[in-house]
Amino acid sequence: MAPGEPSSQRRIGLTGGIASGKSSVGHWLMQQGLPVLDADQFAREALAPGRPATRTVLHRYGAGVQAEGGTAVDRAALGRIVFEDPAERRWLEQLIHPIVRERFDQELSLHAKAPAVVLMIPLLFEAGLESLCSEIWLVDCDASQQLERLIERDGLSPDAAQARIAAQWPLSRKRGLADHVLANRGQPGAWQAQALGLLSATGTADPG
Repeated sequence: MAPGEPSSQRRIGLTGGIASGKSSVGHWLMQQGLPVLDADQFAREALAPGRPATRTVLHRYGAGVQAEGGTAVDRAALGRIVFEDPAERRWLEQLIHPIVRERFDQELSLHAKAPAVVLMIPLLFEAGLESLCSEIWLVDCDASQQLERLIERDGLSPDAAQARIAAQWPLSRKRGLADHVLANRGQPGAWQAQALGLLSATGTADPG
């Protein structure tokens, strides 16, 4: 069976908006004993020094995005370019998304015998990766909370933070597409009881 085909394995697609709290949920799921495959990690690997995608990016943008003696990508500089120009963002996504998809296929093959696995994919809907998942969890919050968290987390100006939020589908659009919506509002970790219930419903949670 190909990695992308349906199986008896529970594949939880974990998504949300930028700064909505996906990483916190992903870390918690890892603590429950589930393998967590992280699209952002795969994207970072794709742009590691010496990788083909890295050379392609450096060839396109030159010294403006070079770091570490010219062999690595300055991710902050690259981010400023692609979040200000939708055409450049599409170009980068067309370069990186196929690499990330291939890495998911590789990791799913390695974890084929695990009863459940988590696929943490910020752009799950935007990249059309729903078919990799047996169910989709959306980490949700209010738009004002999302903006405040992003400004605080990344040290961005309100305009820059808003531009990064606008580069993704709004949470309001994603809510109707998800199988389960984890409300990450109010106290930190308020979603844990709901998440534990979702895992326990099919015996996925680690009893220890």
